[in-house]
Amino acid sequence: MPKKPYSVMIVEDQPMARKLFEMIVEQDEGYELKYSVESASVAHMYCDKETPDLVIMDVIMSDRSNGLDAAERIKKSHPDVKIVITTSMPEVSFIERAKQAGVDSFWYKGAEPAEILDVMNRTMAGQSIYPDTTPAVNLGEIDSTELTGAELEVLRELTKGASNVEIAEILCISPTTVRTHISNMLSKTGFANRTELAIKARLSGLVIGE
Repeated sequence: MPKKPYSVMIVEDQPMARKLFEMIVEQDEGYELKYSVESASVAHMYCDKETPDLVIMDVIMSDRSNGLDAAERIKKSHPDVKIVITTSMPEVSFIERAKQAGVDSFWYKGAEPAEILDVMNRTMAGQSIYPDTTPAVNLGEIDSTELTGAELEVLRELTKGASNVEIAEILCISPTTVRTHISNMLSKTGFANRTELAIKARLSGLVIGE
């Protein structure tokens, strides 16, 4: 008796990316498309209605819903559902947040489209597939790999518009340490001031102040 194909829900707000995922699923006999939706805010409701075997979900949606939040909610109600998070954003916190949410695998959209099928197959076989690092992005005179973890934490709060004192309170460090990190980042990147640093960091997708 032929093996029943795995049912898939796609959660993706970009029409071209959603269509690509649909084509990959529909052209492989090992999978069948159950749902294709454009907002993470409704993903858990579809899972409650008729649970798919696999969810392929973007992180940041145009309606401001978040795939990582949705994944965590789905995993709490349906722990057996496999979830693959996909994103084109190099935000350095996404991988760790995905692991904390119980996401099975993680895939960057910049890779070859055929690679997502391999990730799907390996995920359904019980593997957890994560990239070793986030993609490096240009930030002024450097690329993002030249910033330290502590600098990135300060940078994330800076993109939210927080003052040095506020950043210090959030990160449990001194305002002097915050100033030092910002000064070091300005020196590395060559940006003129903290505002330019924050704007360019956010536009690059390196850190997303939410």
